[in-house]
Amino acid sequence: MKHYPPEFKADAVALHQSRPGATIRSVAADLGVNPEMVVTDNASSHRRARTHTE
Repeated sequence: MKHYPPEFKADAVALHQSRPGATIRSVAADLGVNPEMVVTDNASSHRRARTHTE
């Protein structure tokens, strides 16, 4: 399994969130990564956001 720097992961999540209607698969393909990386980091991002707003 490849390890990506936190900045890359954050950029991947931001890219997905900035494209309304884009699929995780399409964003992952654009970045040349496994869709699972985007899914995992996207979920982590949502959990962190909820924690900071509660």
